[in-house]
Amino acid sequence: MMPRFRLTVEYDGGAYAGWQRQADLPTVQQAIETAVKDVSGETVTVKGAGRTDAGVHAWGQVAHVDLARDWTGDKLREALNARLKFAGDRVAILVAAPVVDDFDARFSARARHYLYRILNRRAPPALDAGRVWHVKRALDAAAMHEAAQGLIGKHDFSTFRASLCQRKVR
Repeated sequence: MMPRFRLTVEYDGGAYAGWQRQADLPTVQQAIETAVKDVSGETVTVKGAGRTDAGVHAWGQVAHVDLARDWTGDKLREALNARLKFAGDRVAILVAAPVVDDFDARFSARARHYLYRILNRRAPPALDAGRVWHVKRALDAAAMHEAAQGLIGKHDFSTFRASLCQRKVR
């Protein structure tokens, strides 16, 4: 059996067409797979816990990869980060750790957390450009809070899923 590694990944999605590999566009998955090929000589598929859209950033995306060679987590992390930096990618492997063979980044995930930020002011963002939704006109925070109350609790959003989605509904 090939050793499986769990990767915790951080990236600036501004330069990428999302997570999932695409034929003619740069993606986060492709950047990591290229780094793995450069350090190990292996052509692999890195599997993520989920896919992100173009321009979306991540602070702790989980992925896994199977490698022929048994690395220590620290050596794998350092080798991948060196190649990613050398290639000019805005991707970092925060943690690389061996895991059990049946670990799956997508199906073993217990939770996902998202952060959406609105910058509500006339002046454009200087430090957070590309990381906030800039809304110049005044927003009614009380009305927004009242409207958001309908989102609290458990809801069935299965109609928003792809028809072939394999994820079990909880």
